[in-house]
Amino acid sequence: MNSDERQAAFWLAGVFSLRMLGLFMILPVFALYAEHLHGNTPALAGLAIGIYGFSQALFQIPFGFLSDHYGRKRMIYLGLLIFALGSAVAASADSIWGVILGRALQGGGAVSAAVMALAADLTREEHRIKVMAVIGITIGVSFAASMILGPVLNGWIGVPGIFWLTGLLALLGITVVRFQVPDPTVSRIHRDAEPVASQFGRVLLDGQLLRLNFGIFTLHLLLTATFVAVPLALRNAGLTSDRHWEVYLPALLVSMAAMVPFVILAEKHRQLKPVFLGAILTLALAELGLLALHDTVLEAAGLLLAFFTAFNLLEATLPSLIAKMAPPDAKGTAMGIYSSSQFLGAFAGGTLGGWLRGLFGLSGVFALAASAALTWLLVAWTMRNPRYLSSYLLKVEPRDEATAQVLTQRLRQVPGVAEAVVVATEGMAYLKVDRSLLDESALQALAAMPASG
Repeated sequence: MNSDERQAAFWLAGVFSLRMLGLFMILPVFALYAEHLHGNTPALAGLAIGIYGFSQALFQIPFGFLSDHYGRKRMIYLGLLIFALGSAVAASADSIWGVILGRALQGGGAVSAAVMALAADLTREEHRIKVMAVIGITIGVSFAASMILGPVLNGWIGVPGIFWLTGLLALLGITVVRFQVPDPTVSRIHRDAEPVASQFGRVLLDGQLLRLNFGIFTLHLLLTATFVAVPLALRNAGLTSDRHWEVYLPALLVSMAAMVPFVILAEKHRQLKPVFLGAILTLALAELGLLALHDTVLEAAGLLLAFFTAFNLLEATLPSLIAKMAPPDAKGTAMGIYSSSQFLGAFAGGTLGGWLRGLFGLSGVFALAASAALTWLLVAWTMRNPRYLSSYLLKVEPRDEATAQVLTQRLRQVPGVAEAVVVATEGMAYLKVDRSLLDESALQALAAMPASG
C-alpha cells in the first residue's frame, strides 16, 4: 500500500473504533446503572441496551446510498454528529426513557457503510481487502477494549461520564475524518464494499447467505441478552461493579489466544464447518452453564471464558463465510444485509432479554440465550461446506456488454478462477479464486487486453 492508503486504513479504522467503543462500553455496566433511573423496569433496561441496534439497522444502508450522492465525508460528519447528540441526551437523562432516546440516536448515526465506501474510494483494488481487514481487526479489538474499559471507567466517572466521553470521541472522529483522512479524487459505487440496490433480491433469496445472516443475528442476540444478565449475576455473587473488569480482562485475553488454533484449523486446514459448529455448541453449553451456575464468581468467570472464545471465533469466521459464499459482484450487498442482521440481533437480545428478566429473573435470560444457540446449531448444521475461495478485483478496460461477456468467459478459464463477473460500465471484473492454484500472470494479461481484443 502507498502512504495515502496506509493513512486511510489507519484513520478510518480509528473512526470505527471510536464509535464502537462508544456503543459497547456501557454493555457491561448499564444493567446496574439502570436500577437508579426513574421509570426503570427490566424490560425498559433491556430496550435501552438494545435499541441502538434497531436504529443502526434501519439507517446504515440508507446512509451508504446517500453518501453516493452527497459525499462520503458529509454523511460521516452527519452520522457522527447524530451519535454525539445521542450520547449527550443519554448522559443528561435521569429517566430510562431519556436513555432509550439517546441510545436510539446513537444508533441513528449509522456511518458504517459510508466509512467502508470511503475506504474503498481511497484504495486501489489490489489493496482493498487489506484495508478492510485492518478495519475489521480494529472493530474486534475495540469490542474487547470496551468490555474492560466500561467497568473501569464506570468506577471513575460513572455511566453518564461514559456517555459524555463517547460523545467527545464522536466529535474527535469528525476532526480525524476532516484533517487526517485524504479526500477521494473520485467516488463511485464499489460492489465489493457497499450495497447495490439491484442486488438485494438476489442476496436475500440465497439460502446459504440467509443461514449466515441468521447466525450473526443470533450471535449478537446472545451477546446483548447475556449482558442484560451477567453484570447483575456478578454483583449478586459478591463482586462490586468496579471490579467486574477483573473477570472480563483475563477472560477476553485468554479467549483471544485460545481462538487462534481454531482459526488456523478452520482456514489453513480447511475444517471451517466443523470448527464453526463446534463454536456454536460451545456457546450453547456456556449459556446452559450460566443458567445453572451464575451465582458464583469463579464459575461465572470460567463460563465467560468459554463464551468469549466461541464468540470471538464466530465473529471472525462469519465474515469469512459471507465472503466465500456471496456472489463475486454482490459481496458489498451481502455484507450490508449481514451487518443489518447483526444490529437487529442486538436489538432483539436487549429487548427479549430485558422482558424475560422481568418475568423470570436472570435464569430466564440465560434460558433464552441457550435456546437461541441450540436453534442456530440446527440451522447451521444444514449449511453447505464452503469453498475455500478469496475475492479478487481486476481492473479491466471499459467495454460494451458483448465484449464484457467474452472477457468473462476467458477469465473463467484461467486456472484458479472459480467465478467471474465483468461489469462493463465499471471496467471491473469481480472474481472468486483459489489462490493456491491461481495464474495471476494470465489474469493480468487478460486485463491488459483492449476492449476489442
